[in-house]
Amino acid sequence: MATIPFHLSSMDSSLAAISLLLFSLFSMVYTSTIGVQYISKLLQIQERERAPPSFQVAAARGVLHRLLPAHSSAFEFRIISKEKCGGEGACFIINNHPSSYKSGAPEILISGVTGVEVLAGLHWYLKYWCGSHISWQKTGGAQLFSIPPLGSLPRVQDGGILVQRPIPWNYYQNAVTSSYTFAWWDWERWEQEIDWMALQGINLPLAFTGQETIWRKVFQKFNITNSDLDDFFGGPAFLAWSRMGNLHRWGGPLPESWFVGQLTLQKKILVRMYELGMTPVLPAFSGNVPAAFKDMFPSAKITRLGNWFSVKRNPKWCCTYLLDATDPLFIEIGRTFIEEQLKEYGRTSHIYNCDTFDENTPPVDDPGYISSLGAAIFSGMQSGDDNAMWLMQGWLFSYDPFWRPPQMKALLHSVPLGKLVVLDLYAEVKPIWISSEQFYGVPYIWKVIVASLLSLYLTDSHL
Repeated sequence: MATIPFHLSSMDSSLAAISLLLFSLFSMVYTSTIGVQYISKLLQIQERERAPPSFQVAAARGVLHRLLPAHSSAFEFRIISKEKCGGEGACFIINNHPSSYKSGAPEILISGVTGVEVLAGLHWYLKYWCGSHISWQKTGGAQLFSIPPLGSLPRVQDGGILVQRPIPWNYYQNAVTSSYTFAWWDWERWEQEIDWMALQGINLPLAFTGQETIWRKVFQKFNITNSDLDDFFGGPAFLAWSRMGNLHRWGGPLPESWFVGQLTLQKKILVRMYELGMTPVLPAFSGNVPAAFKDMFPSAKITRLGNWFSVKRNPKWCCTYLLDATDPLFIEIGRTFIEEQLKEYGRTSHIYNCDTFDENTPPVDDPGYISSLGAAIFSGMQSGDDNAMWLMQGWLFSYDPFWRPPQMKALLHSVPLGKLVVLDLYAEVKPIWISSEQFYGVPYIWKVIVASLLSLYLTDSHL
């Protein structure tokens, strides 16, 4: 059996502007030897909690039917254990179907550890054995004209093909994609994107849709009214920046239909991602609170942050409020937010994204303060989910000169090693892992902002 690793390849540079617009990010995971136990334990938990094989096969067949309805009967999908991959990681295996000699029988058998692996195998076969191409609609879409008719699909070599995934996660999006690209998507468009993700082998996508509805429920528990939150949430196309504390109210208020519709949409997104064996990443509390919070809790330690490119520095939109990490309300809100998501969605993948001071400079540069903030953020996650892992964008380290080694170490080492994973944003141009001694031992994900596309191809070397 031929053994081939997953690999990354670049798109044509002429597509860079599209990729920048979409902020579509692909990655491979680097894990330091320290903290591997935590990550290994989490992977084992996720494996146990994964959707049953029958659910994953059904979801994968749904993707096949939407992609190639005339060829649905030509493929059989199976979920296999990772032990059949010849190592610890995931894989897919492509074989000629044992019944392919019979008229009307399936022609190709694709097996994988998850539904994502199966569909990555389908894409691999269609690309390298049928000469087809599957991309975003803006970059050509699904080009399937070269696929032979039913009953004439190319046979693979005897013994089959084993393609191994040398890394546990392939990450997609960043925190602002929801406003650059996803703001007006309905379920039909989201379904297309999730199909595309799975075919590209992506298994670690952000799942940020509908979180304002969760935040409303959380802040209501702290006696913050919906009217108060009209000043806190940005409009649909600006939610990414209000979520990160860069601005408030701009483009708002959100209509009631938005809260209802987005939560319904998020539930559909999560169900499909889980059915395919993905690991959707949910948001967590970073410390940003509504202005009304300081009036409701006058003794709380709350700091007003500086201006972030707001129109004329108008306080109507700029200068958001940050709850101090040492305030007991911080962990309480963080826990409540995680618990409310678990209550609403019914489950979690245990990985949460949280970005504090994203293009906002901390009020003080004391490493002790920075460390206490990071510890409080993680404590909020962990108090709501014992198996929580924090996934943090590293954009702040490349964007703001505030983050010198003492401050950077304070934030990165505020969480037990292996419980924090950093996204090295823009690593193909300005890699932070090089200037930070590989994030001072903290596991990180190498990421690309420019045009790049996850694909699978023959290679002699592993990543």
